[in-house]
Amino acid sequence: MITPAFELSQDPDFLTIIINVPYAKVSEFDVYFEGKDFKFYAKPYFLRLTLPGRIVEDGREEASYNVDKGIFTVRLPKETPGQYFDGLDMLTALLAQKKSRSAKPLVEEIGTSAELAEEEEEEEEEEFDWEIEQTPYHEIAESTLHLQCCYGFGNLKSGVFQRLQDELSDVIDVKDPDLTAADGRRQKRLETEAAKFDPDHYLADFFEDEVIQHVLKYKPWWVDACAKKVASQGRRHQEHVSQTTFVSWSEEEREQLRKFTNKSYLLDKRTRHQVYFSLIDILLAYCYEICITEGDKNVESSWNIRKLSATLCWLESFTSIPEVLVSFGRRVLCYPLYRHFRLVTRAFSDTVMILQLGKSAVLKCLLDIHKIFRENDPAYILNDLYITDYCIWIQKTKSKKLAALAESLQKAKLTKAHLGFALEELESAARLVQEEESELKAVSAVSKQQLRSSELETSDSEESSSTSSSETESSDSDEQESSTSEDGKINSLQGTLQEERTAPLIDCSGLGRDTDTLTLDVSNEKSKASLQSTSVSGKLIEELGKKMQTAIRLSEQTEGLATASYTVLQEKGANYAVEPQRLSEDPGGKENFLEVSPKENLLLFVGRTNEDED
Repeated sequence: MITPAFELSQDPDFLTIIINVPYAKVSEFDVYFEGKDFKFYAKPYFLRLTLPGRIVEDGREEASYNVDKGIFTVRLPKETPGQYFDGLDMLTALLAQKKSRSAKPLVEEIGTSAELAEEEEEEEEEEFDWEIEQTPYHEIAESTLHLQCCYGFGNLKSGVFQRLQDELSDVIDVKDPDLTAADGRRQKRLETEAAKFDPDHYLADFFEDEVIQHVLKYKPWWVDACAKKVASQGRRHQEHVSQTTFVSWSEEEREQLRKFTNKSYLLDKRTRHQVYFSLIDILLAYCYEICITEGDKNVESSWNIRKLSATLCWLESFTSIPEVLVSFGRRVLCYPLYRHFRLVTRAFSDTVMILQLGKSAVLKCLLDIHKIFRENDPAYILNDLYITDYCIWIQKTKSKKLAALAESLQKAKLTKAHLGFALEELESAARLVQEEESELKAVSAVSKQQLRSSELETSDSEESSSTSSSETESSDSDEQESSTSEDGKINSLQGTLQEERTAPLIDCSGLGRDTDTLTLDVSNEKSKASLQSTSVSGKLIEELGKKMQTAIRLSEQTEGLATASYTVLQEKGANYAVEPQRLSEDPGGKENFLEVSPKENLLLFVGRTNEDED
């Protein structure tokens, strides 16, 4: 028989059941309902439901069938009008068989021993499978039995990792979980987390949190659902009726709920508390994953969820809510890509909202986790250990329990000091270093500005000095030009004097002989020119003296005429005119004179006869 797809809804007076039975044989529909029981049969489909409330047959019931869509719809009146049926979306729980409550012992012998023997032989002939696989029996030591450690949902499983150690080594972090007690697992987990914590990574995400601020703005579906629930709390009746609209279900999720095998879990009080605490731990890891991926799950989603949950990764069993929060906070700061405390608080608030929405929201999240693990190898084993059982168990949980759990979780406080990584000290030290670096940057910036200003001043001074030097050069060039012009005037004057003041020397025979030209250096009023002219005229005097001595010797040898001598007269600082004097007289009666220019510092060479130099 095939269990069809079905869906339940309600209004204040009626319960509506929609059953999808394509290609069913319409002539063979059969519907039965009474109290909390509902049965439907249409070959080859069969559906049996145990309803959360009582229904009644009073003539108001209705049924219809859509041939084109293959949908059968039944409307059944409620026994108590206005009653709210809780858990209509918990499909696995609705498929459960009605529990038979009896005070009779579960095992009872009926009939004679002979009859029982015959019945046992018949059952053995009918039910025993001769092809069953046989396994050799190995006696297990009593000490080994005591070392067997439990884990999984409600600590109901053990010995799994002895058979699947190779496959599960990539899924969990604990080594030899079957031989490691819960206390030993916790101690090793804390040591591993302490060794894994990276202060540099944490501080990098703490100061450079642009990406984290971006993902924190994402709003998952439960935020809107929780807002709708808060808005609808004004009217109690409407709240009950519309509560199923807070969570929507996909067809894939409904199909997965129908595939689950209904189970009953016998849990004591301590174990039930551990199951609730581990549920919080798994939901925290899931909320973190949804936040950082913004609902777009990827290949790392399976790793993130199982790594952040100590329940899944270390098979941890918690005893209080603070233990759960501290464990999750430590693992967020040790393992994922984004390690920021605000991501811890965000997952914390999201988990509170999910629990406040009720078991429908919790079940939807668990189904999503189940799908993520189912599509990842070998993480699918965690479904068998935890998630599948949680999906079945949560459907039978009372909503009051989840509401109380959400309230307790909301009152819990988690600070950075609780995590044990000295985060506040790290942040303070990092801020001090940051302030020092900013001060150094400010000082360097000021020094750079001062250097630039000094460079500007230097360049300005260089420009001013170059300007002054250029002005000096221009003034020097002007002076040089003026001195050059004056020198040109002096040279022109010297040329004139040279042309006009050259006279031939007379030897003793009366014949004229050309001699070297006497050049008179005339100085201007400046002392520099006078010094230069004095030095030049000294050389000329020496040369002229040598030549004159030679001429005198010649004249004494031939005719014994009077020798000519020359006296140098220099008048300093006076401006006067010297009268021309007679130098010599030629035989023709002509006289030759040496004229002197009426200038300051004039050198005059005058030829005298047998007179001393004044």
